[in-house]
Amino acid sequence: MRLLPGLTAVAIAAAAVAFAVVPASSAAAAAPAVAFTRAYYNSPGTDTRTNSSLNAEYVTLKNTTRATVNLSRWTVRDKAKHVYTFAENVTVKPGATLWLHTGRGTDTASHRYWNSGNYIWNNTGDTAYLRNASGVQIDTCSWNKGSGSINC
Repeated sequence: MRLLPGLTAVAIAAAAVAFAVVPASSAAAAAPAVAFTRAYYNSPGTDTRTNSSLNAEYVTLKNTTRATVNLSRWTVRDKAKHVYTFAENVTVKPGATLWLHTGRGTDTASHRYWNSGNYIWNNTGDTAYLRNASGVQIDTCSWNKGSGSINC
């Protein structure tokens, strides 16, 4: 190989690495391990703020991997900065779905409760944000005024 004056083989190799094409299937383009699948942002009937009406407002999260995911200290929030923080050792099994209800209730493996006395999700449009324990955004689900629910 003939080198141009002043260029070394190391410099050429470094330049080749710097301009390498990253395939579209890189980790940055990969689906999140846990993702929103549905938002039911307008509970049926009149908004009475009863616990059953509040709990008919929810978002669902699905583990899209083949491994159990620990959601300890992960958060779900809206545009108005209402924040739900998952407790220690909340896990979602492979392929499982977890419901996060707005109202009060007893937490189980598949149903968690925000324990809010007010609605969280705006009927006229909102965004749900999922962040891991380090604050990195994992997924979002957005909607405008519509039928009251959306598949994310």
